This record gives sequence, C-alpha cells and structure tokens, in this order.
Amino acid sequence: MPAMRLSTPLILACFALSAAAMSAAPLQAAEPSVPTEAASLATPKQRLDSLFAELKREGDEGKARQVADRIRLEWQESGSATVNLLMQWANKAISDEKQAVALDILDQVIALAPNYVEGWNRRATLHYQMGNYRKSMSDINRVLAIEPRHFGALAGMATMLEASGKDELAMRAWEEFLEIYPSDRKAQEQLGELAEKLAGSRT
Repeated sequence: MPAMRLSTPLILACFALSAAAMSAAPLQAAEPSVPTEAASLATPKQRLDSLFAELKREGDEGKARQVADRIRLEWQESGSATVNLLMQWANKAISDEKQAVALDILDQVIALAPNYVEGWNRRATLHYQMGNYRKSMSDINRVLAIEPRHFGALAGMATMLEASGKDELAMRAWEEFLEIYPSDRKAQEQLGELAEKLAGSRT
C-alpha cells in the first residue's frame, strides 16, 4: 500500500470507532434515557436490526451517538466466555504495548470464533498500528463480509483509501457509512471535503 499521508491519530480515530470501545477498562457507553424497543428483543440479530433502524432515522447527533454506542456493545458480546476473556487479554497486551502478544491472542480469537465481528475489527486496528496496512485492509473486508453495516470498519476503509490516493473509492465508502449512520457530522465533513477535492481535480 502506498505511504500513508494522514496522521496516525486521525486514522485511528476513524478506523477504531468500535475498537476504542474494546479497551481493558469497562466501556462507559451512554445510557438511553428511556427503555428502547431493541433492549427487549430476544436475539442479537433482532436487537441490531432494531438499533440500526433507529440509527438511520435519528436526526439528532447526540442521540444517534447513544444508539451507535449500544450497537458497539452488541458487537462486543461474542457469546463465549472464553472469547470474551481472550479479548480482555488482547486489550491488556495492547495497552502494555505488547503488540505481538496481542496479535497472537487475536489470532486465537478469530480461530475460535471466525464469525465474531469484533475479533476481526480489533485485529484490523492492531495491524494498522503495527504498519501492516494490507493485512489491516484484508481484516476490514472480513468485518464487512460478516456485518456490512459496520460503520467503524467503513470509516477505517474510507480513511485508508484516501490515504493511499484512492479518493473516489474513499468517497463511496463514506457514502455507505452515511447511508447507515446519516447524522455523523465527521463523516459528513469527510465526504464533503472529498467531493470538493474530486470536483476541483476535474476542472
């Protein structure tokens, strides 16, 4: 992959929208003020479908962020105590700057739970931090194959595509992001900047 033009903090801020929530400390997600329909639904898929419908129709940025936080909580739950524990160990290794150890643990997570979307997403972020850009993009593609609505992975993809000079593909990724999460202001700004840049290059 061509050299990155964007700073690491900017890339990671976009790329790890959900991975940031996987830190070793407990997630302090915003609590909804009233019970939602999603909270009472039986299966993870039903809850996610309901939350994504709510996210798409919510025009208030702050309230939409609360919905996005609840979606991230759903993604984090693997359904396996072993996988959840391994994720905690991986996050601890990352916080201790033991990236190789964390990568080994995340490899085990993916082997044990190949359909667990946050295993792939967390490894994609770690690969980026380690400079393994092609592997990072490959893991993003696996995330999106499992969950096409994963807005964190779409943001990461868009940012990395732009950094490698593929502006039209990056714009498409941001458009997909906003189709899922339309009230995200940063994504709106990124799309607008790309659209202006591409329009300028064509004049």
